[in-house]
Amino acid sequence: MKIGIVTISFNQARFLAEAIESVCISAPNSLCYVIVDAGSTDDSRSIIERYRSRFHRIILEPDRGPSDGLNKGFSVCDADVYGFLNSDDRLVPGALDLVADYFSKTNDVDVLSGGIRIIDENGTPRFRGRTPDAFDLRRLATGTCLVCQQGTFFTRRIFERTAGFNLENRTCWDGELLVDMALAGARFAIVRRALGDLRVYRGTITDNIWNNGALKAVNARDFERINRKISVSGIAIPGRFSATIERWMYKFNVARHIRYLTIR
Repeated sequence: MKIGIVTISFNQARFLAEAIESVCISAPNSLCYVIVDAGSTDDSRSIIERYRSRFHRIILEPDRGPSDGLNKGFSVCDADVYGFLNSDDRLVPGALDLVADYFSKTNDVDVLSGGIRIIDENGTPRFRGRTPDAFDLRRLATGTCLVCQQGTFFTRRIFERTAGFNLENRTCWDGELLVDMALAGARFAIVRRALGDLRVYRGTITDNIWNNGALKAVNARDFERINRKISVSGIAIPGRFSATIERWMYKFNVARHIRYLTIR
């Protein structure tokens, strides 16, 4: 079972070595690791050079955004199961061993999602993490289905049934890929164990979506397009009132919050 990981890098030198190390430490015996740097002007490229022997391929060229960088990375990634890690995030030790073991024993799953820890700028985990919900397109459209990108892995065969990451998407390209996989017939499974670390700090896309009105608007447009895909597929999306009720019920689901407290 060969695992392929793609990391896209752009001016995040202070976290990059930690991201690379987390992949290599967590790696099973067979790993295809690709890194794509669109033109960093900090120390990122010198760090990449320092770890050159760890990579299957290094792509150093301009791209049209994160989706384009990921598509370039996966186009040269020769593996059975894929995952991707941002240059400021981390994998949890042993994550790739678990993923390799899971897929080597399971033939009826295309996408596996685990939980994540949320870490700060210094790598310190918050009190609560996140666990994935069972994937459901209808619930995704209402904002009541959480899947953690840093803990999600998928087979090459299901990735190749899609058109890859949508270059039009500027905020949630990972979520749109999962939707495209689901529409292509993907079978999903979850494990309630942390597989990755999401680093949240000032200036990240996650932080900007929460606090930046302009990026919130872009994110809303991305989700509108995704929801149109879901609707066109024949899945009925609840109206605004019903969706709001569902989101409130999700927000105050006690069992979900208990799981967040126990994820490790």
